[in-house]
Amino acid sequence: MTIHRRALLTGGAALGAALAMPHVVRAQSLAPQPSRYPDDAWEVLDPRFSQYMIGNTPLQREWSGALWAEGPAWNGVGRYAVFSDIPNNRQMRWDEVTGAVTPLRHHSNHSNGNTFDFEGRQISCEHSTARVVRYGHQGPAEVLAETFEGKQLNAPNDAVVHPDDGGIIFTDPGYGSHWYYEGTVRELELPTSIYHIDAASGALTRLSDEIFKPNGLCFSPDYRTLYVADSAATHHPEPARIIAWNVEDNGRRLTGRREFATLESGFHDGLRADVDGNVWAATGFAGEGQDGVHVYAPDGTKIGQIKTPEGCANLTFVGEHRNRLLMTASQSIYSIFTAAQGAHIA
Repeated sequence: MTIHRRALLTGGAALGAALAMPHVVRAQSLAPQPSRYPDDAWEVLDPRFSQYMIGNTPLQREWSGALWAEGPAWNGVGRYAVFSDIPNNRQMRWDEVTGAVTPLRHHSNHSNGNTFDFEGRQISCEHSTARVVRYGHQGPAEVLAETFEGKQLNAPNDAVVHPDDGGIIFTDPGYGSHWYYEGTVRELELPTSIYHIDAASGALTRLSDEIFKPNGLCFSPDYRTLYVADSAATHHPEPARIIAWNVEDNGRRLTGRREFATLESGFHDGLRADVDGNVWAATGFAGEGQDGVHVYAPDGTKIGQIKTPEGCANLTFVGEHRNRLLMTASQSIYSIFTAAQGAHIA
């Protein structure tokens, strides 16, 4: 075989350029054997789910190298998703255009959930500092919440923003206070709760302390319902659930608490709604064939699943049409194109 000098030089230059990019986080080999369509990741449990399934799209592992990947949020302007690698104390950036994953922030205070507000600013829930912060347009973080009634928050987990007034609702279950692996060990000073931050005054209001471990959360498409994953099963002898409330006064009050769905094994974590009102729930520690994403119709019926090889902690819809599901699943991130469309910007 003849190796042309030009090809050798070109290849050497490309290799040199790649090796000179220390900030690119190189993943494990991501070249698995192709799957036969339809991909085994899809599972239809109810005919209503069939309309969201695409028969000729695979589940793709985009990257691997985290210890516990969490909190993805989509930035439509930059065409990237930010996500957290909590134990490694960093935020990562997945680029939709190139597929590259690079560090966004080191020493992220063990951040967990992330979202973007309607001005494009990133909001992050920090474990080790027990704060909710917002990164302004110039970069520095502004502290939005760290105490309530003079006591330190437990370890904020996930957040959503209301479009009408920019108010922020976040959960505070305390996972980042249980071990140094994901934060700082300390006794919880407050009940595990759901809070609201007033965008104008900065006032912090407790909305509910009715559930043991309020975790991921999302609004319905019309912002009239708030869904919250209660992952109580991690610390209490009861099943994990998704709880729903009516949203009053742009999220300043929650009423009409009701059980939306119950999980027999494992627990739900991150939640996202699509434009038809279905709730897509990240699911982990349920075992093979159950870990991944469980999809619930607006009436609470589980209509389908997307199975992942690793337990799934969180998810978000990405892309120009928000029809691609990006999943943070244990050590990796996965994506799959769907015929659904995410209801919200992040």
